[in-house]
Amino acid sequence: MPTVDEVTEALTNVIDPELGLDFVDLGLVYEVEVEEEEVYITFTLTSPGCPIGPQVSDQMKEYVGELEGVAKVHPKMVFTPAWTPELMSEDAKFALGY
Repeated sequence: MPTVDEVTEALTNVIDPELGLDFVDLGLVYEVEVEEEEVYITFTLTSPGCPIGPQVSDQMKEYVGELEGVAKVHPKMVFTPAWTPELMSEDAKFALGY
């Protein structure tokens, strides 16, 4: 069974194509839960109109699914609470000039 930290590390491979930064540093991953061989990921996008949701879900399934002990990945996209730049890591803020 993978740890939350291992799942979070795998999620750093999911890159926002417009910003060039990963979803974890951007603060777009709200929650990671590991239950036995299943992983539940709650995430958001920078804006509700962003068309990359299905692509992001597929990438999350791919990268997290490669971890040992993962049988199924359940990405869930939400828009509450709304994403704000304050949720970004300090590195992401620096890279984007915040």
